[in-house]
Amino acid sequence: MAGQDQLQRFLFEDSNVRGALVQLDDSFQRATREHGYPAPITRLLGESLAASTLMSNTLKFEGLLTLQAQGDGPVRILVAECTHKLGIRGLARFDDVPEQTDLPTLIGNGRLVITLAPRQGQRYQGIVPLERDTLAGCLEDYFALSEQLETFILLFADDKRAGGLLLQKLPGEAAGPDHDLWPRLLKLAETTTADELLHLEPTTLLRRLFHQEPIRVFDPTPVEFSCSCTRDRSQNALEALGEEECYALLEEQAEIDIDCQFCGRRYIYRRADIESLFGGPSVH
Repeated sequence: MAGQDQLQRFLFEDSNVRGALVQLDDSFQRATREHGYPAPITRLLGESLAASTLMSNTLKFEGLLTLQAQGDGPVRILVAECTHKLGIRGLARFDDVPEQTDLPTLIGNGRLVITLAPRQGQRYQGIVPLERDTLAGCLEDYFALSEQLETFILLFADDKRAGGLLLQKLPGEAAGPDHDLWPRLLKLAETTTADELLHLEPTTLLRRLFHQEPIRVFDPTPVEFSCSCTRDRSQNALEALGEEECYALLEEQAEIDIDCQFCGRRYIYRRADIESLFGGPSVH
């Protein structure tokens, strides 16, 4: 069985190849259980959450990484976020789900946007067309085009767990004489099954895949579901809605409910709250 939600980093000795393996269990279920997603949507969101965690691991910054797919298919928008502390959340908005559940059918003609929002510094966005049959393939294109890094990504998810494996060849020549290491590692990684990635203990899987390779495995880092919604942030939505509209809603329903789309948390505002927000009773 898979262990607790975690990211396992590793590298191959005397080479320029690094890797990471992620397994999501409780964090994935917490991100999806409030929404009642159909199985194809659940699996796609699970792959996206695993991908955002792997990608966040490749960056050295404090902030938020957001992976967003948007197109003209049944899935209107798909969002997965991961902080530098490996806190994840995600959501999907969709219409009818087709019988075919490959990425082109679900998303349609669209694009993949990777947004990096550091705590300090400028926000960055990378855009990749959704031209491959899998999310993993699209992300490999992103690293090749935007980062000029040879990258292998494998993603699997079912209704309870999600997992991902990433190998990345860093710039420069390998320190050792093994020039065939990268293609050999790719062949080995490609043999990984969904059952292995989702259920085997990470170090067991890595030793099974690369038992003949000099691999260094680091201590795992926990991953958890983490939603950044707050009451203060929900008030921003009310301020954007405007005073007149807020009081009109109160006349209709006595209180205003704002639900977080990610975690389902409810923020309830009554007349006294709206008066406090806008500086006194309405004069309308």
